[in-house]
Amino acid sequence: MKRNIYISIITFITVFTISSCEFLEQLAGENLDELTTEQVIQGLKTALEIGTDSSATTLSARDGYYKNSLLKIPLPDEAQQVRMQVVALVNNVPGLAEYFNLDEKFEDVVESINRAAEEAAKDAKPIFVDAITGITIDQGWDILNGVNPLSQMKSEGFDSTAATGYFKEVTFSPLQGLFAPKIDAQLNKDLGLGFSANQAWSSLRNAINTALNTIEGNFLLNTLYQSSGYTVNRISQESIGDFATEKALNGLFYKVGEEEKKIRKNPYIWAEDIIQKVFGSVYVK
Repeated sequence: MKRNIYISIITFITVFTISSCEFLEQLAGENLDELTTEQVIQGLKTALEIGTDSSATTLSARDGYYKNSLLKIPLPDEAQQVRMQVVALVNNVPGLAEYFNLDEKFEDVVESINRAAEEAAKDAKPIFVDAITGITIDQGWDILNGVNPLSQMKSEGFDSTAATGYFKEVTFSPLQGLFAPKIDAQLNKDLGLGFSANQAWSSLRNAINTALNTIEGNFLLNTLYQSSGYTVNRISQESIGDFATEKALNGLFYKVGEEEKKIRKNPYIWAEDIIQKVFGSVYVK
């Protein structure tokens, strides 16, 4: 009886081992030598399309940008500098604080820009997919093996976002032109805040101008201001459209890159055969 049990166990282990080896050999069989250039390019483009779908879906959700610490769109540089100047002045010259109670206005600009980017992201997918379809990938093998041939920063290591980086290099400028109208339309809308992003921007600029005009027009206040050693600049930037478009696109590309990393890490969890075949050839090496 015991002898029969031992034989059964040994038989099971042998069959399991053979099956496992056959499975591994099957995976290993999907090697670079069996791939064609056309398949590599198709696989790279499919990965970018998957990344685009995930990127647009994630960032177009409520707080997709605004509550993402990595992708939240900040104030334009000039406005951020002015905000720091205001904080320094208010903290050190209490007599002028009431004229620069602007923190809420600064935050209104930040939130409204991010809300506009979230809405515009809903229209990003078809623009990105058209760009993916239209690009020519001349060095697909390099990209598959973690090398972005257009990267300004050459690294010796494996670039797990090489396809995204290449895609960004060849399409960013034309995508800006295509995506800008989507952003501009949303910057002009009230997206539940009671004002649009453009209105928030104008309100902030006007409030700073009003505060400075009031102080400069009053001898005592101006004397206090001039002698304080602190300065608040006026914001000269009239439009936030180009800034918002660039930041929103950077966020979308970042998310596409994150999806590419997932695909490279384990291509076998994806349903697309071309993803498994192309990226699996690198995965099993």
